[in-house]
Amino acid sequence: MDMSELMKHARQFQERLGDIQQELGSRTVTGSAGGGMVTATLNGRLELIDLHIEAQVVNPGDVSMLQDLVIAAVNDGLIKARQLAQSELGKLTGGMNIPGLF
Repeated sequence: MDMSELMKHARQFQERLGDIQQELGSRTVTGSAGGGMVTATLNGRLELIDLHIEAQVVNPGDVSMLQDLVIAAVNDGLIKARQLAQSELGKLTGGMNIPGLF
């Protein structure tokens, strides 16, 4: 493979990567905690885009429980968003784990 062919493949890879990253921005996953009392929706770019808290779990006397539920829901969503990103990027990389992509 000559250098021009290698550069062509690199450009194609970058274009496909950009397309996948754009698509991931429009795909969402939802993490939850407390039996769904707290839900966190994230996009495939690992951005928190919505947080829903049921009124029943809002207890001014126990703020730490609510904080724990929010953290658990966001972390659950992050795990799902990373799995989504890895799955989509795996299609591009043939399953190879390339550090820095996600």
